[in-house]
Amino acid sequence: MNEQLTEHDKMLGGEWFNPTDQDLRLRREQARLACAKYNAHPSKGNLRHVTRLLKTKPKQMVIEPGFQCDYGSNICVGENFFANFNCVLLDSGLITIGDNVLLGPDVHIYTVDHPRDAVQRRQGLCQAQPVVIGDDVWIGAGVKILPGVSIGEGAIIGANTLVKRDVTAFSRYMGDAQ
Repeated sequence: MNEQLTEHDKMLGGEWFNPTDQDLRLRREQARLACAKYNAHPSKGNLRHVTRLLKTKPKQMVIEPGFQCDYGSNICVGENFFANFNCVLLDSGLITIGDNVLLGPDVHIYTVDHPRDAVQRRQGLCQAQPVVIGDDVWIGAGVKILPGVSIGEGAIIGANTLVKRDVTAFSRYMGDAQ
């Protein structure tokens, strides 16, 4: 049965997929072009280039220039979303962002991962895991969020933190060496 699935289906299903697949490359190219159009002339009117990619269409959202994503179509954004300069959302897997979420500059959210075994890595396969960010979360500048992480409602993530495990609601997370 796996042979009948497209690489896009495998990607969204959390299975190993080939990112060099023609369809996936075209989808990423469309997203890059949309981001480039917005980033070249950032204005509320030009934000449509990015919002047309998104899975959800919030009424109130600000994305500062320098925004990049893989596909955009796997990003669900809640109301009153703010992404500061140079945010990167690698959305091979679903990224779900709640209402009233603030991303500082240079925040990166990753859903895609690679095999740990070098022989498997040479095959070029990837696997995606979703990232979930609850309502009222503040993510500081330079934060990197790894695949499969959930951040609970009201949490605050300190600047330059690597988030590699789930963060509980209403907590402050500054990394494992708190």
